[in-house]
Amino acid sequence: MSDALDRIAAALERMAPAPLTAPEFDAAEAFVWHVGPDRLEPVPVVSRVDLDLLIGVDRSRDTLLTNTEQFARGLPANNALLWGARGMGKSSLVKAVHAEVLRRGLDLKIVELQREDLPSVARLLNLLRASHHRFLLFCDDLSFSRDDQHYKSLKAVLDGGIEGRPENVLLYATSNRRHLMPRDMIENERSTAISPGEAVEEKVSLSDRFGLWLGFHPCSQDDYLAMIDGYCAANGIEIAAETLRAEAIEWQATRGSRSGRVAWQFFVDLAGRHGLRIS
Repeated sequence: MSDALDRIAAALERMAPAPLTAPEFDAAEAFVWHVGPDRLEPVPVVSRVDLDLLIGVDRSRDTLLTNTEQFARGLPANNALLWGARGMGKSSLVKAVHAEVLRRGLDLKIVELQREDLPSVARLLNLLRASHHRFLLFCDDLSFSRDDQHYKSLKAVLDGGIEGRPENVLLYATSNRRHLMPRDMIENERSTAISPGEAVEEKVSLSDRFGLWLGFHPCSQDDYLAMIDGYCAANGIEIAAETLRAEAIEWQATRGSRSGRVAWQFFVDLAGRHGLRIS
């Protein structure tokens, strides 16, 4: 009888686990949110590049940095959606801006939230709400496919429901899509819904809930080469300018595109071929 009661108690505990205790936020500057079970795992070293190495995104850089610093100082600030071309430094900018705010001596933690974990966001917000720290909630590569209902959970972060979004939490998201939904999904709503206008409005208006829209566009060849020059200078790599330019242009031609990601991939290959370590 006792064994049976113990098994029942264990099963009930799994169904309704004990409330999550807050982690030691002073132990790290960055955390990743996981579910099953719910937990915030500290990130000892954040993978990021220096803000000065992000070329060709000056306006977005300045706008996001100003907004983030305002928030870190306890002033009004907007949720931000960074959208546009692949590989142009959207997520890198978020992490670099966070590092710059820390460098200025302000208290700001960054918490990464995966898109598939959006249904758990209310539990995460309750955990962060109770802390005296300020948090940048970061959702990278955010988009929604047909019949995906996760976007409804995102509204809890942006609008906050009856409680409102926690005053100490701000959301930054990156996406290749301006409206977060594929065009064919929007068109399908128009053709099949009883009230097409309302159905489309519910989905398209999701991105309207971000106070800041920062667009990222494919870079020019000059910006592409400037990115590579910056990486070389920052890592003390000296190569003849003519050789570097020719190899960089050939690399982007074989890739069929230019972007910050392509520039970094070329630099990694360049450093490896020359037996040089990247700091």
